Order: sequence, then C-alpha cells, then structure tokens
Amino acid sequence: MGSCIHRHRVCDPACGSGNFLTETYIWLRRLENKVLAELAHQQTSLVFEEIGTPLKVSLDQFYGIEINDFAVNVAMTALWIAELQANAEAQTIVTQQIEDLPLADKAHIVSGNALQIEWESVFPPSKASYIIGNPPFIGYSRLDADQKADRLAIFGKSGGVLDYVACWYRKAADYMRANQAIEAAFVSTNSICQGQQVAPLWKPIFDAGVVINFAHRTFVWANEAEHQAHVFCVIVSFSYTERDEKWVWTYRRPTADEREEYGLAGRAQIADRSRVRHLNGYLADAPDVFLDRRSKPISDVPEMSAGGKPTEGGHLLLSPEERTDLIRREPQAEKWIRKFSMGAEFIKGLDRYCLWLVDATPADLRSMPLVLERVKAVRETRRKSTKKATQAKAETPWRFDEIRYGGEGAYIGVPKVSSERRKYIPMGFVTDGMIPGDKLYFIPSDSLYVFGVLMSRVHNAWMRVVGGRLKSDYSYGNTTIYNNLVWPTPSSGQKTEIEAAAQAVLDARAAYPGSSLADLYDPDNDFLYPQLVAAHRRLDVAVEAAYGFEPGVSEEQIVAHLFELYNHAVNR
Repeated sequence: MGSCIHRHRVCDPACGSGNFLTETYIWLRRLENKVLAELAHQQTSLVFEEIGTPLKVSLDQFYGIEINDFAVNVAMTALWIAELQANAEAQTIVTQQIEDLPLADKAHIVSGNALQIEWESVFPPSKASYIIGNPPFIGYSRLDADQKADRLAIFGKSGGVLDYVACWYRKAADYMRANQAIEAAFVSTNSICQGQQVAPLWKPIFDAGVVINFAHRTFVWANEAEHQAHVFCVIVSFSYTERDEKWVWTYRRPTADEREEYGLAGRAQIADRSRVRHLNGYLADAPDVFLDRRSKPISDVPEMSAGGKPTEGGHLLLSPEERTDLIRREPQAEKWIRKFSMGAEFIKGLDRYCLWLVDATPADLRSMPLVLERVKAVRETRRKSTKKATQAKAETPWRFDEIRYGGEGAYIGVPKVSSERRKYIPMGFVTDGMIPGDKLYFIPSDSLYVFGVLMSRVHNAWMRVVGGRLKSDYSYGNTTIYNNLVWPTPSSGQKTEIEAAAQAVLDARAAYPGSSLADLYDPDNDFLYPQLVAAHRRLDVAVEAAYGFEPGVSEEQIVAHLFELYNHAVNR
C-alpha cells in the first residue's frame, strides 16, 4: 500500500464542487481501510515504524481547476468533510486515535479557466497519475463568444463543429506528453464520438500517439427527479500507453423479462461489457478511420437528398382538417394540394398536406383568394426573417424555401430521426407524389435492391456507429452515413435474393393493415408481427452473404469490416 495508492495523484480540470475528487478520495480511503484491516487480522497488534498516523492516503494527492470561486470553496469543504468521515471509519480498524484538527491536510484546487491556465503550473506532470472529470456539457451550437474563443485557441478553425468538452480532451492529450504514464478519462456528451465531430477531435490526438483504452458507449445520465433533462453521455479513457486488455460497455434498455426479473425501473439501463482489440474515435472495435462528409456516394448508388425546407410560417402546410376546409371553401385549390411529410409523420403514418404551387401562374393564384392570402402571409413571414437568404425567398412566396423533389416519380423515404430502440430505421417506398420535407431524406429510386440493403442489419449497424444522435435517437445524415457506406458487390444470384427478401419485407408489412411503421418496428411489440420478423431475418442473411459474412456475424464484426472496406476505398 505504501508504494501504491498513496502515490497516485489525481486531477479534475473542471472539478465544479468536487464530486469526482471527493468520490475518488473516499474510495481510496476505503481501499486503504481494507488493507489495514487485513494487516490487523494477521497480527495481535499494529506496530508502525514511524510515529504518527498509520494512514497514507491524503488530500494532498488531489488537484482541481474550477472557474467558479464559490464552487472552489465548496470542493475544498467537501473534501475535508470526506476526510473526517473516512477518519472515523479508519479508527474502528486501527488501534490509534486519529487527530482530525487542525485541518492541516488539504487538496490543491485552483480558481481559473482550465482552458486558459497551463495545467503544468497546477499539477506537475511528473507527479501526475490520473486526469478525471466531467467537463461542461455545452453543444457546439450553444457556445457563447468567450467559449468559442477558448475552442479556437485550442483547435483553430478546424474545431468549429466541436462541443465545448472536446477542449479538455485536447488539453489533456497535450499535457500528458510530458509523462506518458498518465491516464485520463472524462464523462462527455456522446456527440464527440459520432458523426462530424470525430475527425476534428480524435485525428490530431491519435496522430500524437494517444490511444483509447476503455469506453462506455452512449448511456443516459439521469436521476430520479421528475421532468429532468436527460443527458446522453459517453465515458472515454485515453493515454499514450496502450493497455493489454481493452473493454467497452454498451448500454441498452432492458427487455420486459429483464425488468421483471431484476425489478428494474422505467429509466434503467443494462450495460453489456465486451473485450475488444482496439477502439477508434467512433468507439468501434475497428481501424482508426475518419469519415469525411461526402457530397456524393462512395459507391455507385443513387444519390440521397434531404427533402425541401418550407420556411413558410405554417401557411403552405395543412392539417387534414385545414385541407378539408380549404377545399370546401375554395374547390379549385384541390388540384394544388399534395401530401406532405416530415420524418415523424412518415413513421407514424400521419396525414399532412401542403400547397404545392411550383407551377402555379399569377392567374391561378388570383383565382384562389384564400390560397393567395396564405401566399401573402408567407411573404411577410420571410421578410421579417433575420436571415438574408430567407428574406430573398420572399420574392417567391408561393414556393418552398428549398425544392429538392420535383413532385414526380417514386422514391425511398428515409426519416432523419428515429428512436434508438428500433433495430431498423423504418424506410419505405413513396409512389403517390408525396412531398418530402427537410426531415425526410429521399432516394429517387424504385430499386428493391437499394431498399433491401438500406433496411438490412448491415446498414443499420453502420448507421448506429458513424451517425449522429438527437439526444439518444438516431440522427441520419446522407453525407456521413449513406455516402460513406461501401456497398457489397453481389453476384447476380445474391442480388436476386436481396430483391426477393426486400419484397418479402414489403409483403409482410402489407399483411398487417392499419399498422404504421411505428407500430411495425416497435421493439416491445415485434412478437405481434412474426411474418415481418421472419422477412427481416431473411433479408439480413441475404445482405450479409453479399458482403461475405459468415452466418451469426455480430454487429461489431460487421462494423469493423465496413471500416476496413472504407479505408481501402479511400486509399486505393
């Protein structure tokens, strides 16, 4: 013990009121107590070579940086209280009175901006063992001017898409160069390991020689308070020294049977631990590959686009009731009304409509006073916008702000946001001219093969790792997920089987009339749709065979292979 735990030096460079430091101190003291108790059981009395306390773990081992002066004082007080409590526990083990007062032992907590202070001046690297903490959870779009300046000073212009917490990762990596035995681990917003943030954060850190040693993938950091805002986090441990054993924890919601068996509450999560060979910036057991936002697909497949953005203040969009009322009062408007859908309506099967006036002439608009009134309201809405681009669109108020779909031809609809509880993102063919909004991606194709690959476990496993998240929900991106997916090169027989399996999925959906995509892909009720479950199983097998996977391949193996295919595609 004397050569181990009392030599560890711990720093939290965003320590707040000292929770992480206090907990670490308490656990080290408990470990010390176990050692002292074991020694006490092996001898009739404790004899120490030196006069004084038998305790070795001290507050002197703990360092912190905190920008709030009041929080600094709270942290110091919390650590002193933890010391008094730990001393009381220790006195039941050792045969010696532990003097609590005066409070001579104290931690080293400094008030200041951790992103501007040189950490070496607070926490000498030669003495350091661990860096821990949960730096501020502030998304990149919510940074104020000072926080953006901090990020710019650390990352330069390349850091413009990074959350604030990324700054602590880079600072820690730079600090640890002077002592490469130091290990760091932060609780962070999960977005730093997803989508567009991975490359600007992790590439320079990995290039410097840092490796990830263990990680907890996305989990909900919550308490029992009502109406709390859930935070979706990861924990990432990194250092310049690679561990022989690497582990990753993957969190999921328990099944109904698990809830009943273990008595779990509604917010409970279950963590499945697995050993890995390597962890990349996406927290996948795969090579260190960094996906760029790609404007065109890397494979020879149809392009995917986001639907049109209305930006019309609600005047061109219609509920079913508004549509009925408008047609009743102005029958000639019916020919200008189309179905319309964002991603949520698409999944839930909800009806929504829009005025699609792309080809309307001034005479057409004048003949429909109620429609013209709505068009004028759009013009006023756009004129009042603070964005110059939107103001310019006031010149054509009868049109959507962005028009991506011409209104003709079949397409595959892909919702931008989908629940993380679903095994598959619900997609489907649209053949009735429904106008996709900007929360619904579309692929102008009626190909069963394209639909089949997208609805497969392979594509969804890829999406789960490289895509972004909206809270915990999947947030699809055409430039990051679809355009970076390397598609298989199937034989004619394999392609035919994928097409047949994809049609079987569509047929299975049709076998349950009245069920929306939300119903069909509800993981709690999939037992209600055995035909659909079986069809998806067949499709998964067909697509995996086209990629060359053996039966029973895991999602982790699928993703690792897809990263290797991507690495080969961009470097050939």
